[in-house]
Amino acid sequence: MLRIAVPNKGSLAETAAQMLSEAGYNGRRDPRDLVVADPRNDVEFFYLRPRDIATYVGSGALDVGITGRDLLLDSRSTAGEIASLDFGDSTFRFAGPAGRFTELADLEGLRVATSYPGLVGSFLAGHGITVDLVTLDGAVESAVQLGVADAVADVVSTGSTLRKAGLQIFGPVILESTAVLITSENTHPGINTLLRRLQGVLVARQYVLIDYDVHVDNLDAACQAASGIESPTISSLRDPNWVAVRVMIPRLDTNSVMDQLYELGARAILVTSIHNARL
Repeated sequence: MLRIAVPNKGSLAETAAQMLSEAGYNGRRDPRDLVVADPRNDVEFFYLRPRDIATYVGSGALDVGITGRDLLLDSRSTAGEIASLDFGDSTFRFAGPAGRFTELADLEGLRVATSYPGLVGSFLAGHGITVDLVTLDGAVESAVQLGVADAVADVVSTGSTLRKAGLQIFGPVILESTAVLITSENTHPGINTLLRRLQGVLVARQYVLIDYDVHVDNLDAACQAASGIESPTISSLRDPNWVAVRVMIPRLDTNSVMDQLYELGARAILVTSIHNARL
């Protein structure tokens, strides 16, 4: 069986489980289960702490896993990223007391608190900056106020949490992270099947099918407005002056494409969600 590591809790867990379900796999129903076999798909799921997944996969104990890019880099595991899964996005930045820091070099010789010492340490070393890293397990924004550190490096969304702690973002972005599929040098054939299935789920989430009827005189213009992945499917109608068209378009473009088609005289414009796909 293909052995797959899955986050057992945290921000990645629910979406990872949902994505695997949409890809046709049967995961756990009881949140207390740590190992679940799916004989029909010849896979076995291991539910682990997100921070530990890269270590297990990198050691070869498990074949493949879903974790955050930040956790992969922080672990310094030999596992490698093979695909981005387009969820769990986060940005890592430096922050310090307002007005004290303006650039990365200002951190030289100071204390920096973080929950990601491997990630932050590698980033600073790559820029030739030496600091004293203070490792904390979350809530690092309090470190400066409590005198444990001079600055922090942490996940930033809106920055409101840092501002409430009297901190200001400075310096370059440390990392733009997202959920990723990782593996070591394993060549298990099930990995390619898993990858294709997950990519099919991503396509299904990013695209929709649009069907419409249009006069043959306006067909070329309509196809330019929505050209599809390869080419639109065009079918004859009882009225020889009209055709039915089906095409795949980016979900984000749905309403603008519908507006353009309507202006070109298209009618019976219908949009359908895609549950899964292979391109």
